[in-house]
Amino acid sequence: MQDDTFAPDHDWTPVSAGNCDRVAGPFYHGTKAALAPGDLLTAGFQSNYDHSVVMNHIYFAAIAKGAGLAAEMARGSGRPRVYVVVPMGDFEDDPNVTNKKFPGNPTRSYRSRHPLKVVGEIDSWERFDPEFLKHLRERVAAGMGEIIN
Repeated sequence: MQDDTFAPDHDWTPVSAGNCDRVAGPFYHGTKAALAPGDLLTAGFQSNYDHSVVMNHIYFAAIAKGAGLAAEMARGSGRPRVYVVVPMGDFEDDPNVTNKKFPGNPTRSYRSRHPLKVVGEIDSWERFDPEFLKHLRERVAAGMGEIIN
């Protein structure tokens, strides 16, 4: 059976600050940080993937599996976690994935300069194959991780 979680969306309309209110959640954020409901995730901190980079945006997805990938790929200690979040302001398509691998935004990944409010944590999500994660980590370490930066 083919995994079509991130299948191209041929009816895609770009998401921007001007039309993001039409995008329905729930939304998810993946990390290894231990968070609680009510916590705010904000931009301006080190990247989960490259500690030399300070992030200008906070990233999230409308697909739990995408946020799970972010959690599993994040550096640091702790277990991968996926939180349900609510954007506290405008957001847009994540240009790191939109149109880079597939047409449109099949991962339903977004970014915002505004905080995300944590409203809960999900206990399980569809995990990626460990071999895929190993390969992706190698690509990121080699500086070829264009989908994660």
